Amino acid sequence: MPNVLLFDVFGTLVDWRGSIAAELLPLLGRARAEAFADAWRAQYQPAMEEVRAGRLPFCKLDVLHRRNLDIVLKDFGLDHLDEAARRELNLAWHRLAAWPDVGAALQRLRRRFRLAPCSNGNISLMADLARLNGWHWDAITGAELARDYKPKAIVYLTAALAFDAAPEDALMVAAHSSDLAAARAAGLATAFIARPDEQGPGRGESRAVGPVDYEAQSLTELADMLGC
Repeated sequence: MPNVLLFDVFGTLVDWRGSIAAELLPLLGRARAEAFADAWRAQYQPAMEEVRAGRLPFCKLDVLHRRNLDIVLKDFGLDHLDEAARRELNLAWHRLAAWPDVGAALQRLRRRFRLAPCSNGNISLMADLARLNGWHWDAITGAELARDYKPKAIVYLTAALAFDAAPEDALMVAAHSSDLAAARAAGLATAFIARPDEQGPGRGESRAVGPVDYEAQSLTELADMLGC
């Protein structure tokens, strides 16, 4: 049984698509706001790959999000937005709403386990999401601590080491099979949480692809499985 639970955040704990689209509704209307959220997110992995491949020095995700925002604003014909508006819009990632099951389930899990995010999001972003959604982390781990981005093994291993835990004593919890496959390859235990609507209705993962130690339809169900 693990003694540390590490969580992916974007998509697993928070509804990034719905939250980003909601921020853009006054500017774009629903259909274009959702398309903008998708386009912004589509820049996420390519931007991090620049860092993972060594073509860019490590920088916080806030910096990459802003770089990506400037690209998408131009693509959507919104290049006229001034600097203040761009800074505020970039902070939308600090204001993402949790999925309904998350708050109560984290409280249950914390009674038995130490909890931390293991996200590509920077520490200030993770702290702001915790304060907004009423979560209590025992630490904040992830990309900024490891100075690299998932799915590099160093991110998972640094998170476990922060708790003086062997990899097998840490459980990586995520809604993305690729994230869990990388964590498993690094020696961590893994738990899949279904988020079938993460990228829009029916456009998320409802089942794990590949082996995992636990598979649940919600964080509440995972808490049940772990005896919390």
